[in-house]
Amino acid sequence: MSHATTHEFSQYAEIRTALADPALVPPVPGPFAGPPGASVAWLRATVARFASGEPHLRRRAWVEAELARLTPADLHRAASAPGGEGDPRKRVVSRLAAALDLPQPERVAREVAVLADAYFGEDGGTDADRAVARLVDLLSPDPADDTGLEAVAQRIGLLAQACAATAALTGAVGAAGPAVPTARVLRDDPPVRVMRRVAARATRVAGREIAEGDEVVLDLVAARQGHPVTLAFGAPPRVCPGKAHALALTEGLLGRPMTPFARLHHQGKALLLPNAWDYASAAALAAEGFAAVGTTSLGVAAGLGLPDGAAATKEATVDLARRLGRGPFLFSVDAEGGFGDDPAEVAVFARRLYEAGAAGINLEDGRADGTLTPVELHAAKVAAVKEAVPGLFVNARTDTYWLGCEQERTAARLAVYEQAGADGVFVPGLSDRAEIAALADALVTPLNVLYSPAGPGIAELSALGVRRVSLGSLLYREALAGAVSTAAAIRDGGPVRSGALPYADVQALAPGDGSGGRGGDDVDDR
Repeated sequence: MSHATTHEFSQYAEIRTALADPALVPPVPGPFAGPPGASVAWLRATVARFASGEPHLRRRAWVEAELARLTPADLHRAASAPGGEGDPRKRVVSRLAAALDLPQPERVAREVAVLADAYFGEDGGTDADRAVARLVDLLSPDPADDTGLEAVAQRIGLLAQACAATAALTGAVGAAGPAVPTARVLRDDPPVRVMRRVAARATRVAGREIAEGDEVVLDLVAARQGHPVTLAFGAPPRVCPGKAHALALTEGLLGRPMTPFARLHHQGKALLLPNAWDYASAAALAAEGFAAVGTTSLGVAAGLGLPDGAAATKEATVDLARRLGRGPFLFSVDAEGGFGDDPAEVAVFARRLYEAGAAGINLEDGRADGTLTPVELHAAKVAAVKEAVPGLFVNARTDTYWLGCEQERTAARLAVYEQAGADGVFVPGLSDRAEIAALADALVTPLNVLYSPAGPGIAELSALGVRRVSLGSLLYREALAGAVSTAAAIRDGGPVRSGALPYADVQALAPGDGSGGRGGDDVDDR
């Protein structure tokens, strides 16, 4: 009689390989006795977490649809509401249950707390089984068929995972203190420290032969030593579908603020951020209904007869921010690399932008000579800005694709920037669909890409996991081309394209009394 062998892996690359191997599946729960809906064994046998193949895909799709009813921004708001002292596991579940409009969220939380440990394999006894039965009675449609019971199981499983993993993350982030980025806590103290898989058929990982039935143990804590990208939420093809919601719930429960500009990045879909180059262009875009605008460093530099990316427009960038700050709209500033390599000076500059009214800043690691800023230096800039101006949304940009260098290090660079405190990350030049999806899966913060007319559209980018799409200098270049073509058409006697804004409409874009619309330095207004 052969005995199963246990294989332990602790290297990042080995664990990624194991997680991607379809032959390695979660341990299969044992069979359950008794009627459906009456035991932890039934629950474990019915949820997406412990399933593989078609049942996993079907159940996962249900979980994704359930979570899609609630944006991370809305969950953060619900979790931030006052009250709810006591057992942190019950607080996590009750807030999530209430946000999902489940009946009696406090009772749901009590029952889930009883069964959660048994759900993850510990012996919960008859108390856990009874808690499952009571929850099924409370949450099931009447009458409940097999499909309805399967849906209820996914909902209970979602709550059980929040009770364990999200509560653990909330505790770890809270213990680290308000100044420590959640991404850093995820890497240093992940809520899930070990993952287990079983070989459904023979396979090979990192040169090791793994027989059918063998157990594979993946040490996520040890893996952090060799790579900055966290594996706390799994890896393709089984990335946790509730990643963004768990992070929003954690930060809301801890009272970490989410500014109005930040909220635009947590809506479950991509924010289209058009880029302006002066007050009129920003005001016109805002009047068209865009929730926020960015600036384009090319537009600022070219308008002054200066080169872009050469750190020549520092004061002009501040001047533009002051003009935009007179308007009633949210805006983020493209600040190249911060106009210097001293993190303290970059932080002072960022403070000036914030005081002018900016809600966000882009900081890029590309240099004018075609090289990349050392990752540690750029991370130090990000950290310095967040320490000096906590309410400013820092979008950390890497130019690995824009400059065509170190593309294989993109995820690692961005992970370091996240752990330094970046609120979002930006990869201009990235347009391959598979690479976008893989990067979004690897990240903790919202992914920003640059729109390409030849690449995916906004809806497809949203589906791939992108949460912000910038237009860069596209509108500025289109405006220049339109002006030149109109002048040339008039000169040459050709037709003139219609559609210019009336004079009165442009006049109306002026900010009036110049008082602005965001209440000075109040963080929550941005």
